[in-house]
Amino acid sequence: MSPTPRAPLMSLDDALKTLLAHIKPLTTLESVATLDADGRILAQDVVSGLQVPAFDNSSMDGYAVRSADVSQAGVELTVTQRIAAGHLGAPLFPGQAARIFTGAPVPVGADAIVAQEQTELVVTDHPGRVRFLTSAEPGQWVRRSGEDVLLGDTVLKRGQKLGPAELGLAASLGLAHLQVMSRPKVALFSTGDELVMPGDVAPEDMPPGAIYNSNRFFLRALLHRLGCEVSDLGIVSDRREATVAALKSAAEHHDLILTSGGVSVGEEDHVKPAVQSLGALALWQIAMKPGKPFAYGHVRRETASGVAHFVGLPGNPVSSFMTFLLLVKPLLLALQGAEQMAPVSLKLPAHFDWAKADKRREFLRVRRNAQGGLDLFPNQSSGVLTSLVWGDGVVDNPGGQTIVHNDVVDFWPFSEWLS
Repeated sequence: MSPTPRAPLMSLDDALKTLLAHIKPLTTLESVATLDADGRILAQDVVSGLQVPAFDNSSMDGYAVRSADVSQAGVELTVTQRIAAGHLGAPLFPGQAARIFTGAPVPVGADAIVAQEQTELVVTDHPGRVRFLTSAEPGQWVRRSGEDVLLGDTVLKRGQKLGPAELGLAASLGLAHLQVMSRPKVALFSTGDELVMPGDVAPEDMPPGAIYNSNRFFLRALLHRLGCEVSDLGIVSDRREATVAALKSAAEHHDLILTSGGVSVGEEDHVKPAVQSLGALALWQIAMKPGKPFAYGHVRRETASGVAHFVGLPGNPVSSFMTFLLLVKPLLLALQGAEQMAPVSLKLPAHFDWAKADKRREFLRVRRNAQGGLDLFPNQSSGVLTSLVWGDGVVDNPGGQTIVHNDVVDFWPFSEWLS
């Protein structure tokens, strides 16, 4: 009999589209203090209940005037009042000026501010007199009511990630609390009897074939950066019953179960049959390098309704890192109802040659140099973690394409992905 033909590789774009089609946003919301909402995903539109600024105010320290009174340099006016921020001045009449400070309300009758460095005091006693060294134009140095935000404006949209600027804007509208999506609950574990935790065994005492579990460390850090609540279940031994027990327990209280390694078809890889016995699992071969193997499925809950999503990442560390950024991060954003914002690529010259084109879409570890181009890490193996530390991003190289020195390529900075 002829062997069963292999299924064609799935493109990364198709894999992402298929993955996101299975994801529905979480339905639980939280009210959190605006001071504590950095990094959270907004669950409701924020509609302004006031105008910002709420009143016309001065953007300079100086003098509030009627511009018609200061139509030319050399004019002198009587200073009748002093207006500080937080205090309301009296109406301003023709021939008068008001000493005013930044943020103070512009008095009725005034329509311009003259900066103090464009004036000189002629009489300092009350009532003083001030000479203007320049003319005044209507509206100069006046911040108009509503020029930032109008009453009824939608200033922040559902699904928006909250950062320092967004929190400041919400606070400017008087919002002490914000409705945000609940954090995804993720169970993380690794499989493999060859794995050892740093600190458990000294490097000189490592048994033959053993390796330190590096994936656990960067995956946990990546999950925390995405605002997840992480349950670290450690290393599960290469036994089917242990794998089934870990999956059953994790599914009960988590939205996603994330593993690395153990999703191939080898006799010692028990994740695939364990997940299939508790739900469903599909093994995808994705046309990307590094990171071809990827598993997605679900595990049924026994005591609660619904299922927990399951993702199995490849065991090689660079493959695991890249598939997380390209597929798991969008999944977690979708669970939170967040906007799907693809990393912004830069067009930069390659200061290297890449003659060995692969049929798969390649993500080459590079870093920017002082000449504004990109240098290539010499070892592009999927097991070389030093390439991720040395590099500050990847070149997104289409399948089957070579690169010649000074070709303009698509560069994706890690800072875009990890923000």
